[in-house]
Amino acid sequence: MQKKLIKHGNSHALVMDKAILEILQIDPETTQLELTTDGDIIVITPIRDTKKQKNLQASLAKIDAKYSKTFKNLAKK
Repeated sequence: MQKKLIKHGNSHALVMDKAILEILQIDPETTQLELTTDGDIIVITPIRDTKKQKNLQASLAKIDAKYSKTFKNLAKK
């Protein structure tokens, strides 16, 4: 996906599509974002509540345990 910065007052902004925000579970009103760079690449990372992060990791582990064979088979195709 390619994006251009837009003028926003004296600054510039990157507009993120609603679908991307929903996939990443980013609430524009409450989710803080961390910006990092290696000098060439910009990485935007949502700062997660540790409890929510632990719940997400537990859910992902259950999904992996249940469907890992299916995921591996799909990756081969």
